[in-house]
Amino acid sequence: MPYVKIEVTREGVTREQKQKLISGITSLITDILNKDPQLTHVVIQEIDLDDWGFAGEQVSILREKGITADRK
Repeated sequence: MPYVKIEVTREGVTREQKQKLISGITSLITDILNKDPQLTHVVIQEIDLDDWGFAGEQVSILREKGITADRK
């Protein structure tokens, strides 16, 4: 029974995007590990920007400085 946990910052991930993540991860686990998709669990947890940090700063502060995780 595979269990996959995805943690992302709470920045407007849509229901449709979450569905694509769940579907895509389930397919990946099925294709690569040959696991039953009916037994594959995917959990998406959104973390407040104040509760996530890297490089010594809260993500909320980094966003205020214009630093994002968007692909360039």
